Amino acid sequence: MLIDPRSAGPKPPFAQEKMEVPGHQALMNPTPDCGEQSYVGSGRLNGRKALITGGDSGIGRAVAIAFAREGADVVLSYLDETDDANDTQRLVQEAGRQCIAIPGDIQDEAHCKALVETTVSKLGGIDILVNNAAFQMARESILDVPSDEFERIFKTNVFATFYLTKAAVAHMQPGGAIINTVSVNSDKPSPSLVAYAATKGALQNLTGGLSQALAEKGIRVNCVAPGPIWTPLIPATMPEDEVQNFGGQSPLKRPGQPVEVAPAFVLLASGEASYISGATIAVTGGVPMI
Repeated sequence: MLIDPRSAGPKPPFAQEKMEVPGHQALMNPTPDCGEQSYVGSGRLNGRKALITGGDSGIGRAVAIAFAREGADVVLSYLDETDDANDTQRLVQEAGRQCIAIPGDIQDEAHCKALVETTVSKLGGIDILVNNAAFQMARESILDVPSDEFERIFKTNVFATFYLTKAAVAHMQPGGAIINTVSVNSDKPSPSLVAYAATKGALQNLTGGLSQALAEKGIRVNCVAPGPIWTPLIPATMPEDEVQNFGGQSPLKRPGQPVEVAPAFVLLASGEASYISGATIAVTGGVPMI
């Protein structure tokens, strides 16, 4: 069946109200589609063990559901959104896979190491690392960006990716995969998200370097670059007028849904991508990565 991409998800304007950081999926209007009812697996990740940061909601939840239905066991890392994390854990377990949900702040290197150690000890190894958790905050001017906020964005988005990757590589076997969530902002930075955009550019560059450095170990490293995707981070960090019209400026006139991003992660995690490393898959609804 053909799917018209113009009508595959809700279009703005949205009635979503402002949320407190970090946002909660259960309070979203409309509710993001993470594939709860639609994603059907085909065994592409049978027996794999995955650690997904930011796995409680949004893209992370969609990836967790997809991985589980493809046959992978999952550890979910999340900050403190316990209700969302419990829902995602239930969905993974309903797919017949193990799921461990672990709260905590990935800005802390010791916590990152503990996440990897728990994945190895509880699941029996780590084959896939998805560095997906991120923080952003829209600001009208660089003069409005507090220095501690700038530091938080870099520590959450870039430092944590380094900490987790360093810890995971020590346990990964040839065939392992690391997937970093970057953004259309990696190549096309938004002036209201200068700090966030800078981290995503850094992550894309880090991915390119790691893909070369880890090739000798047989570990692939790639990026997925989403465009405007409807997740809890949007109403929690952007002005209400931008939230109401979110995604409307894209060529498809709507934001993407998390379920529309998940297949790119499945591909990069699977053996079908055995010669794909150092790549960026854009999932932007037609917004060019230039």
